[in-house]
Amino acid sequence: MPGANLTRQEAEERRQVVAGEIRYRVHLDLTGNIPGHESDETGDSGNFISTSTIDFDAQPDSSTFLDLIADQVRVVTLNGTQLDPAQVFQDSRILLTDLQEHNSVTVVAKCQYSRTGEGLHRSVDPSDGNVYLYSQFEVPDARRVYAVFDQPDIKAVFDFTVAAPADWTVISNQPVAFEPESPANDETVRFWTFRSTPVMSSYLTAFCAGRYAQWTSEHTLASGRVVPMGIYCRQALKEAAAPDVDYLFDVTAKGMDFYNETWGVEYPYAKYDQVFVPEYNAGAMENIGCVTLRDSYIYQSQTTDANRERRVVTVLHELAHMWFGDLVTMKWWNDLWLNESFAEFTSTLATAEATEWKDAWATFTSGEKSWGQAEDEKPTTHPITGEINDIHDTEVAFDGITYAKGASVLKQLVAYAGRKEFFQGIHNYLQKHQYSNATLNDLLIELEATSGRDMKAWSNLWLEKSGINTIAACVEENEDGTIKELALTQTAPAKNPIVRPHRLAIGFYNTDENGKVVRTDRIELDVDGERTIVAEAAGKKRPDLILINDDDLTYTKIRLDGKSLSFALRYMDRLVDSLPRAIIFLSLWDMVRNAELPAESFISTMLKALVTEHESTTFRKILGTIATARLFYVAPARRSQVTERVAGEIWHLAQAAAAGSDEQFQLLTSYLSMAAGPEFARRAVGFLDGSLVLPGLEIDNDLRWSIIFAQAKAGAIDTAGIEAELAKKDTTENREHAYFAKAAVPTAEAKAWAFDQALHNDQLTNSQLEAVANGFGANANNPELYAGYVSRFFDGIDWIWDHKTFHMSEGLICPLNGYGLYPVFAHAADLVQAGQAWLESHPEAPKALRGMVQQNLDGSERVLRVQKYNEEIQENQD
Repeated sequence: MPGANLTRQEAEERRQVVAGEIRYRVHLDLTGNIPGHESDETGDSGNFISTSTIDFDAQPDSSTFLDLIADQVRVVTLNGTQLDPAQVFQDSRILLTDLQEHNSVTVVAKCQYSRTGEGLHRSVDPSDGNVYLYSQFEVPDARRVYAVFDQPDIKAVFDFTVAAPADWTVISNQPVAFEPESPANDETVRFWTFRSTPVMSSYLTAFCAGRYAQWTSEHTLASGRVVPMGIYCRQALKEAAAPDVDYLFDVTAKGMDFYNETWGVEYPYAKYDQVFVPEYNAGAMENIGCVTLRDSYIYQSQTTDANRERRVVTVLHELAHMWFGDLVTMKWWNDLWLNESFAEFTSTLATAEATEWKDAWATFTSGEKSWGQAEDEKPTTHPITGEINDIHDTEVAFDGITYAKGASVLKQLVAYAGRKEFFQGIHNYLQKHQYSNATLNDLLIELEATSGRDMKAWSNLWLEKSGINTIAACVEENEDGTIKELALTQTAPAKNPIVRPHRLAIGFYNTDENGKVVRTDRIELDVDGERTIVAEAAGKKRPDLILINDDDLTYTKIRLDGKSLSFALRYMDRLVDSLPRAIIFLSLWDMVRNAELPAESFISTMLKALVTEHESTTFRKILGTIATARLFYVAPARRSQVTERVAGEIWHLAQAAAAGSDEQFQLLTSYLSMAAGPEFARRAVGFLDGSLVLPGLEIDNDLRWSIIFAQAKAGAIDTAGIEAELAKKDTTENREHAYFAKAAVPTAEAKAWAFDQALHNDQLTNSQLEAVANGFGANANNPELYAGYVSRFFDGIDWIWDHKTFHMSEGLICPLNGYGLYPVFAHAADLVQAGQAWLESHPEAPKALRGMVQQNLDGSERVLRVQKYNEEIQENQD
């Protein structure tokens, strides 16, 4: 993996050396693809020239180093003395020795554009030939673009200039200082000069350049200050983006007002641009004043309400970072959660309270919290704030613990401390540490002062220890049907035996005269220790359903008492409110994954729930868990039968759904993804030729490709047919679709092609690699197709790690979404044996790499456990 792995100790030592007011002057020459500019020696379009001058103070006679990943370093000048690049540039570092009290170093380098979404990514849109550049510098990738002290606690002021083709737009953290100019006698180039930035961390700097389409607006803050706002995207997406631009500006403005009022700290920067970029390896990035977002958030085809809501949450998540992460930044990556957990929590809060998406907390429970709980049960779980020894440790910390569990725990902290007290503490924290760096302890000091709670003890249990608790209800009844005693028992996993304090609510739910299930009582209390008596419940009439953790205030797994569980399995679909439905759904799904509830019982309950569920993310998650249950957890001998049953019922639900509804669209795409049932092939052809129609549903570009994916998985279309579809409309997105479809064809030849492409085609972008890898693993009903790839996968892990960047390695070995090249549909027992053998033979493998293998192994071990449980259930029924 290219680039030296900066350790925490090295960063601390460098911070002791580098001092004073640090200032960068960075110039990027992006003109290398313009005819006539070969004299600039920028070479072909794969490279650009970077010139950096850094002024800093240091201890006299000390030494340190700059970070830089470059194809070639041409000039290094330190305090007026030219150094030999061959001597001082090694392993992505430039050694600086004999430093003076005041220092100036200049580095000229030939750097490489990325195709992996890291550093400065270069994308060419095949539909019109336009070139688009954008940067992605988190964790340590500013060093791929300019020489830098690339760590969060060496903040500096940056002055950026860029030379680019004259018809390009260039966007950075600050507004332009003056109108871009062309040099004398050369109208093909323009020079862009940006205003000096405020003091900031290098990983938050940004560059975007190309023929971006642009919209502008502005928002007036309560103080009267006007913040210019911009939205940018590829020209090919301009028509699709235009209808949503005003809405996105409005969401952004509402978010600014909400955060300004909630924290009492005004939006701190000169502008706010949002740039939707292609082939992104993340959801979005909080670059100061220049947020980048994946341009799949611009919808060219019909999409789900879940996706539209997620776009709002993402916009507000990145906006929240302008305060939490950007204005006040962690000193080191062990406090990454201070950025991500807070942004995830507060963006959900803002979505629920400042936008039309009032069910955002139900969305969070079924979508984000379920992710956090699943991650917390893996062997790779870690404390929310933990030891990050080096950059590779940081790269794997962008996970469900840091984001989803951290946000859930912050929601609990608000309940524990009190909302007013919590946000007063946040105000004080932001005011005290603005434009500098802070630690967890700095935050706890402020929260303790405002809440009166012992935050250090709370932090020790919640933030510094791993694992998740389970809280169960135990109910004793009197003969008259009243509650004699309601007790809550709290348990913890053996590996992380921590019992935590919780502030939570208990909801009593009953069936009303209309047959709907509604809340009729609520008790809020502190829960601590292994057993807590709910004194207020004594003497109350036993309700139909006792829901622990009503309103989802705390982070815990719940187990309903026997009567409540039976009621929920029968009548979950009658619950009026979306949040209790989401809480129960998550509990039932957790029981399935832990071999406590038969998979087929869960599937039956969820199919019934789909009839009345209208919260889009919960609907999507229900469909996803039904798929996981039938593909992995049901008794293998019943998998085909269950799949045909599910396909039939989902097809029936799709026909019965309201014309043009979100539910109709989700049900149809779920049906297509199964590629199952005797009528599938006929229906797929009918949708494509127009002989089969669902009222209100248009077969647009993406839905057409969903049908082609399904045909590919079923072996009903070959590579030639897929290429013919691509030729009809060759776009960035459709190329990715075609890679997936070709890889999904259920033949040995298609799998061999896909495996080879993923490993050895270096021309694939990160998005294309993701598509071909996911297509490789798309054939659930044919384990023999993957039998030979168990050994090939494990034999190739070391090569992948050594030859690919981290993000590309992760995408092949253990991606956040999908399976990568891990042949998950091979026989689980074979995968378990091979995974255990690899771990035993690689005790010294990097922590990040071992973690990926451990996560895959844990998933396959879970499959075996849960399948065995369901097989035993089936045998007893037979």
